[in-house]
Amino acid sequence: MPEHPKLTAAQAAAETHQALAMRQTFARDVKRRLRVPLADQRAYGQRLQAALGEKNLGALAGEFVILVDRAATVQTLFIYFRAMPGEPWQMIGASPVATGRPGEFDHFLTPLGVFEHTPSNMDFRAEGTMNDNGIRGYGARDMRIYDLGWVDGERGWGKGGRSPMRFQMHATDPDRLEPLLGIRHSKGCVRIPASLNAFIDHYGIIDAEYQALVDSGKSLWVLHSNREVTPWAGRFIVVIDSERKTRPAWAPAPGSKARAKVPKGGDTAD
Repeated sequence: MPEHPKLTAAQAAAETHQALAMRQTFARDVKRRLRVPLADQRAYGQRLQAALGEKNLGALAGEFVILVDRAATVQTLFIYFRAMPGEPWQMIGASPVATGRPGEFDHFLTPLGVFEHTPSNMDFRAEGTMNDNGIRGYGARDMRIYDLGWVDGERGWGKGGRSPMRFQMHATDPDRLEPLLGIRHSKGCVRIPASLNAFIDHYGIIDAEYQALVDSGKSLWVLHSNREVTPWAGRFIVVIDSERKTRPAWAPAPGSKARAKVPKGGDTAD
């Protein structure tokens, strides 16, 4: 992984100011947003740092990082940034997600850890076609599927244990399943809002390694030509479980109207 140049205090402050301007872009472009109190923003920044430290990435800085809390009471994705090691991570924005729901065959708990987003597991795009239950499992046509490759996942059925699972982050059916974001509802992948998917895609939030290939002259069909890649493109998705026992007010569960729209097979879409 390439190292970021060391910055002076003034340079770091300028980098931070420019990178945090992405907060306004997030607020403009992402339709499903969560208003996380500052104390919780800081607490999750500390959880992010602890998870990175466990993988010898404690000095990571100068790039955006995605953090997911798979706790049943939270189900939230955060985007964080810091300019220099040792600085606190600062939140760009947060949105509801759906992670793995145990209790049924072939349903995994979303795996914990630090996952590198790399062209070694090339992303692809949704065709927008419906499955046998009338569900667009990957969302509307052209939504990007962020492929993190095969990982060992914890089985949520039978006697438990671990098995290989294909770990992805992707949009979901915009009409029937996106309203359910905020509760565990997938087979193990991380489902995200369509507008968040487009935001991460358009600005290359975790596309550092993809952009490196483009800069070397390689053409990648999965990348749109009109992208506006941020100078702080990152490469990591971090999944934690805060094990919070009660649901915070800032991460509400979907209401009964959203749950009533779920068709048969709606929780087996990915």
